Amino acid sequence: MSFQGCWINLKSLKIFVINAKTCRFAPEYSCIKMARHWWKALAILLLIYVIIAGFTIEIPIIGTNGQSSRGLFFHVPMWMCMYTMFTISVINSLRFLSGYDLKKDVYASTAASVGILFGILGFATGSLWATYTWGGTLTSDPKQMCTAIALLIYMAYLVLRLSIHDMDKRARISAVFNIFAFALLIPLTYIIPKMVDSLHPGSATTPGFSKEDTDNHMRMVFYPAIIGWILLSVWMYTLAVRYKKLELKNIFK
Repeated sequence: MSFQGCWINLKSLKIFVINAKTCRFAPEYSCIKMARHWWKALAILLLIYVIIAGFTIEIPIIGTNGQSSRGLFFHVPMWMCMYTMFTISVINSLRFLSGYDLKKDVYASTAASVGILFGILGFATGSLWATYTWGGTLTSDPKQMCTAIALLIYMAYLVLRLSIHDMDKRARISAVFNIFAFALLIPLTYIIPKMVDSLHPGSATTPGFSKEDTDNHMRMVFYPAIIGWILLSVWMYTLAVRYKKLELKNIFK
């Protein structure tokens, strides 16, 4: 075998492979490109930590919740991801209406799709948690009902897009609908449930989790969980956008 070694050219930041006969480029991969993906590595590390610690740490027993309080590490971050994606979506819809750039419409619809996915996961984890604390998976609780309505509105947004074939017309109408959906999102999922009687924490009759309910062990998992899941949602969004760029090459020239 010939002797091989490698050295980094600081000027070009590309890795060279040197052998006894020739000097040629290795597959093009620079330190700068690696540095751009640090947040993906952070997301993986945080989620591994959250999944392991979320099922193994000792947690305080809160009322009748028992061990089901571990759902806090998975249920709440799903909503944070949903809000993040829907915010990205409505911002891009506003940007589209200001400049009529179809790329912004693609960004908006992609973020909405990822947001709906995490909204469904949030609803599912919440329903599972309710099975152990409320005695039923699906109830008439205002929080559950309002959240279901909000998700149905966003699903209607996707159905609306599928029903319009003209790209320009679809982008304009769906952008307006997206703004309407976001305007209803906060009242439906946050304001109204806080004003009425509900079993869900944070309502008019049921206090939310306080500092006394969550000790330092839970907070050391809960906050990394929010960061990790949000980073994962952003990662999924960027992958979906890259797929759309390949699918809609006429727009992304």
